[in-house]
Amino acid sequence: MTPVVQLKLAPAPSKYDFEGLLRSRGIDLPPLSIDTLQVNITKLCNQVCRHCHVDASPSRREMLSPEGVAKCLELLERHPQVTKLDITGGAPELHTGFDAFVEKAVALGKHVMVRHNLTVQLDGHPQTGESKEYLPQFFAKNRVEVISSLPYYQEYFTDAQRGPGVFKKSIEAMKRLNALGYGVEGSGLIFNLVYNPVGPYLPAAQASLEADYKRELKDKFGLVFNSLYTVTNMPINRFRQHLDKSGQYEAYMEKLLAAFNPAAAEGVMCRSMISVDHEGRIYDCDFNQMLELRAAGAGGKPLSIFDFDLDRVLGRRIRFDDHCLGCTAGAGSSCGGSTA
Repeated sequence: MTPVVQLKLAPAPSKYDFEGLLRSRGIDLPPLSIDTLQVNITKLCNQVCRHCHVDASPSRREMLSPEGVAKCLELLERHPQVTKLDITGGAPELHTGFDAFVEKAVALGKHVMVRHNLTVQLDGHPQTGESKEYLPQFFAKNRVEVISSLPYYQEYFTDAQRGPGVFKKSIEAMKRLNALGYGVEGSGLIFNLVYNPVGPYLPAAQASLEADYKRELKDKFGLVFNSLYTVTNMPINRFRQHLDKSGQYEAYMEKLLAAFNPAAAEGVMCRSMISVDHEGRIYDCDFNQMLELRAAGAGGKPLSIFDFDLDRVLGRRIRFDDHCLGCTAGAGSSCGGSTA
């Protein structure tokens, strides 16, 4: 009797094939440089935001080890072309080694940016109760650039995305930063805000939205800041779950695909930065990190902070997937706002 052979069929290509889209447009996006080291030092957070691609929450325990922090500092010291350290989470300030990490990077002459959710100042550590009210003074002492999410300048929309009471706490935290000079012209203390749409929409034009934010926050609360970054909600993790549950995933992806902008693609952040996770593994960006799409050098060997080699990192091929449409739609999206 002839045995039955089970054929394994290759998975059908995604209709949102980003790499195929690049090929069809004749676009190649190799790495250009590494000027920014972005480190996600913990997934622990005092909040549970609906749009969070990290799935951060008060119950998470992941932390970058002291050895991992030391390797990041070693990289910064050995490679002067890496001029910026971008510390993120979770709420990165909840990492036990956060303060020392910042201070040592500053001592190396690096520009340090912290993705600060504002409310951690008032909430403190969700597991130990440790106060974080000292953070504005700590940031100012070390001349840290503070980058904070504020989904909208109205309470309803901010709380809808980030939780009840978040808006009022954010306003209070911003006042504390402003009181020390953050966002004040001429102070040199940089305070930038981040806007994410509340729902499956593309952000409005960054310049016009920034003008709206500055007017409304100044008139209603006496608050100032430097720049507003508009960031597209990425269709991964918690936001992807929301899209699936509400039946909006296909429509959102079609919207991103229809808005593909070659100029935005040329400026994607993964061409000039790398992202490190809590285990020291290297990724092309924070979004790839959350999807566990590890960066690899020649021969396919995964890259790590523990055996870092700049030539191998610059020689890698950036890993793209469907979610990259979010970075290249409209005016583009990155950790620093629009790319086009």
